[in-house]
Amino acid sequence: MAPRRRRSAGAFPKPVEPPATDTAESTELYAALDLGTNSCRMLIARPKGHQFHVVDSFSKAVQLGHGLEASGRLSRNSMNRTVQALQICRRKIDTHGVKRMRLVATEACRRAANSAEFMRQVRRETGLPLEIIKPEEEARLAVISCASLVNPRTEQLLVVDIGGGSTELVWIDLADVPPADRARAIMRMSGGFNPGGPVIEPAARVVDWISVSLGVATLKDQFADVEDDAARFALMSWYFEEKLADFSPYSAGSPREGFQIVGTSGTVTTVAACHLGLKRYDRNKVDGMTMSTAQIDAVIRGFLAMGPEGRRADPRIGRDRHSLIMSGAAILQALMRVWPTDRMSVADRGLREGLLYAQMAADGVLEELGPI
Repeated sequence: MAPRRRRSAGAFPKPVEPPATDTAESTELYAALDLGTNSCRMLIARPKGHQFHVVDSFSKAVQLGHGLEASGRLSRNSMNRTVQALQICRRKIDTHGVKRMRLVATEACRRAANSAEFMRQVRRETGLPLEIIKPEEEARLAVISCASLVNPRTEQLLVVDIGGGSTELVWIDLADVPPADRARAIMRMSGGFNPGGPVIEPAARVVDWISVSLGVATLKDQFADVEDDAARFALMSWYFEEKLADFSPYSAGSPREGFQIVGTSGTVTTVAACHLGLKRYDRNKVDGMTMSTAQIDAVIRGFLAMGPEGRRADPRIGRDRHSLIMSGAAILQALMRVWPTDRMSVADRGLREGLLYAQMAADGVLEELGPI
């Protein structure tokens, strides 16, 4: 499938506080749910100043897209497994009395021939208002969730969101925005890449964006018949790079100076945690850190040296991710090979955080962000 592509205010929450169970405060709660090809994840939070405070969370590998590459349909087992996870989310929403929510599904539901049937099942068995969003909105929400990680010296920004069924890349030109206002310029994109109405200057400019229908699950399925571990990894990385050939910044090139890549995905955070040697994942140590190309390559070489059995047994990778880590690493390595930088900023945030921000900003419940 050809990649989909399109040419081309205000406060921002920093979701860095640990989850808590205290719901005594009277501020209205918000929920955001991201149902992807591999995982179902939800956050429940309340606005707090210019940030938000996470009250409860949920994450489960449901493998909704299992077998989708071959059949073009969601399997009955995958749909039932996902509905069970969504029923847990429903109970959490009811327990906390959440009234404001945005619950979205992405690539697996966009592609499946029987997605309408699945959506009816979700509505019937959970009552949740799940909606399928377009690739542009998925990319935009990932971008605004990463705004606070933008370096004031960044003139050209690439935000990469590696999902289970697709990978979104957004290239943003910040050269005309004063350094002190660059993060805020990203935040102002909450209304869309090309919003209507008056243009707020100085503005971040989307040079190009692309949604490639290859994520950690779908890329893995493409090469499932290749037995050799190292050969499969090399083929996946080459194949993904090939899909980027028409992405305009790829063909035009960019100077190394003032360029920043921000990567948001389970792949990126897993690689970062392994680089740090964490025995137990710590978001506060991973989110916002920077990794060099050499450090990323060293971790990936370590994954290859382990082989499938070694990766399955490594607690740093986790049982939910061991079968997908090499396809994610192949995407990551291709990205770092293609673009003119030797560093990547790591973001443990993404669609859910973007959904929360967009809801809270629309309701005007966040305080204006001060200087960054």
